[in-house]
Amino acid sequence: MSVVEHVATHRRGTTEYRVNARADASGTAVIDAAGSPILFNGSWESAVEGLPGPAELLAGAFAACLLKNLSRSKALLDFEYDGAEVDVVVEREEKPPRIVSVGYTLRVTTDEPERRVELMHKNLRKFGTVYNTLAAVCDVDGSVEAVPRP
Repeated sequence: MSVVEHVATHRRGTTEYRVNARADASGTAVIDAAGSPILFNGSWESAVEGLPGPAELLAGAFAACLLKNLSRSKALLDFEYDGAEVDVVVEREEKPPRIVSVGYTLRVTTDEPERRVELMHKNLRKFGTVYNTLAAVCDVDGSVEAVPRP
């Protein structure tokens, strides 16, 4: 089994995820996750043009969590939608360096009634792995906007 594969374990009801990352001296770095490369800026001294840094990757993981759990809502709640887009803002404190807040706006193209949109949002907040992990250590707040189907 490759080190970058998702490994399911059943001891204590856990699932294990593995990645491999490497960087060169210029700061260009790559993560191998589930067989896909993710380039990022691994330089402490300066930005590597066009590459996200660790904070953007964290924001991206949060966005991916929301979108994946929206798909879960489709399956479990029979929530109908055509597509979705999410904007995530992560705020970093300088001293000590840490993420202090995550904000998001999720726009979902759907004709579902407002109460169903709110139920879906409640499920995103309750069952998101990355969402719950970040909410345990910083403020997480966001909204869902229903965009009518064309």
